[in-house]
Amino acid sequence: MHGFHERRYLIPFRATLLPQIFTDVLVIGTGVAGMRAALSAAGEPSDGKPADDGPEVIIVGKGPLQKSSTYWAQGGIAAVLDADDSIDEHVSDTLVAGAGLCDAAVVRSVVEAGPRCVNELIDWGMPFDRSDDALAFGREGGHSRFRVLHSDGDATGKALALTLAAQTRAQPRIRHFEECFVLDLITTESHDGGAGPTQCLGVITHHPRYGLQVIWAQATILASGGCGQVFRESTNPGVATGDGLAMASRAGAELMDLPFMQFHPTTLYVAGASRSLITEAVRGEGAHLIDRHGQRFMFDYDERGELAPRDIVSRAILQQMGKTGHTHVYLDVRHLGRERFGQRFPGIAKLLEKFDIDPGTTPVPVHPSAHYMIGGVRTDAVGRTSIPGLYAAGEVACTGLHGANRLASNSLLEGLVFGALAGRDARAQLVGNGRSPHKIVADIRPSDRSELDLADVRSSLRSVMWRHVGIEREGERLAEVSEMFEFWARYTMDKIFDDRAGWEVQNMLTVGALMTRAARWREESRGTHFRVDHPEPKEAFRVHDVWLRGRDEPTTRPVAEPTEAE
Repeated sequence: MHGFHERRYLIPFRATLLPQIFTDVLVIGTGVAGMRAALSAAGEPSDGKPADDGPEVIIVGKGPLQKSSTYWAQGGIAAVLDADDSIDEHVSDTLVAGAGLCDAAVVRSVVEAGPRCVNELIDWGMPFDRSDDALAFGREGGHSRFRVLHSDGDATGKALALTLAAQTRAQPRIRHFEECFVLDLITTESHDGGAGPTQCLGVITHHPRYGLQVIWAQATILASGGCGQVFRESTNPGVATGDGLAMASRAGAELMDLPFMQFHPTTLYVAGASRSLITEAVRGEGAHLIDRHGQRFMFDYDERGELAPRDIVSRAILQQMGKTGHTHVYLDVRHLGRERFGQRFPGIAKLLEKFDIDPGTTPVPVHPSAHYMIGGVRTDAVGRTSIPGLYAAGEVACTGLHGANRLASNSLLEGLVFGALAGRDARAQLVGNGRSPHKIVADIRPSDRSELDLADVRSSLRSVMWRHVGIEREGERLAEVSEMFEFWARYTMDKIFDDRAGWEVQNMLTVGALMTRAARWREESRGTHFRVDHPEPKEAFRVHDVWLRGRDEPTTRPVAEPTEAE
């Protein structure tokens, strides 16, 4: 990792010579966590009135709202609102899916907040699906009850994003900066590698029209989403290149549980087309997984069949593909009927129509893809990171909720809960007008090494991550991948780029190298992390692995166990 330790900032700059923008709270990311954080930071909008005298908040978005993972989310929001359900059962399902790594107190606090979050969204006008004028509950893998709420069947994320966007735009103290790329977090640290960071002061950004700018903030909330694009096969939008994880690592924040990337079992597999998610709710509705011979195989791997947790289903699909020598399996919904399928999942039905696939008569080709980063920037119970002034929420964060495998439809819930907590705490910590420019200087010498083709590096790293740091991993291969990353870093991390393409590749290299190193360290199998050379979980590894820039080995943190009251 030496090629990665050397670089603190991606570009050289003198902060006081760049255009200056000032705010109280800066939010990086326009997904569920970012927008919910902005609302809490500006002043809770629960009374329906704009916060005229609250803190000033800026939300920075790398792309338009429609490109966020939240907007793309088909799955729903898990919450205990049905009379036959209970908080204890939702907590238990989450803990079981998390394979021994969930922090129990965090799980309970998030689950208990679920009904309040949903009712708040209803008050804000979010159109949840209903049956006979009551909320309609679906069921997904790992859930023992029907407790997942959807909007328009398979468009929950879109409805959630539009609902939150309407709320943020109604607040006069919140400003939106779209198409604004955040290069790095600015911290008060020495640049000789000696002292660690003491405070997050804001960020340096690049905008296509305005160029480089510094945004100074008393509190910065990182809600930049995931890193699915690090893998060749991914459900994530193209903007999900792990920028937040990489910039947090460069700034010296603690990162935790990095081996754990969740692979979604069912994405549409059409050669030459980008992967499109087929929501788990389709299996919850009764769809079967079959192989090329028409055999329904999931019960050969797990007694829960198609409703087993995602890691089990993804691995079973991979193994069945190996047995049958085929590139994919099929999702069979023929017994549900074309009409019922179209009513329940209108978005997916339109997608299949584009590829001339009739789900009423033809099984749907599917294949696992990288979906959700479970590890991330380590936070406490209100979203504070190890760097004062920096918070993290949503997919970029690691709160201890998901453990080693996220339970379906807990992610939007986590974004709502931790976004609100982080925004509230950031607002509470503000002290008068503490914003002022700092003389931060990043002095980077031009490289004298050869250049590698950026597009080739990006393509190669995505392929090698998919092949060797994907659903199944093995120690010798992980060691080889680490060597590849060191080579790419030697000729890419030393360069100064002036556009997003270069910065994204540097971020993807950083995240891929971190994940590979963590997967190599964790010599066991647990949740989404499966080592073919260590196929069983080990008690010695039932810990959180915490990584810090400049260190080649992690420190470990014990898992927070349930108290007697829990």
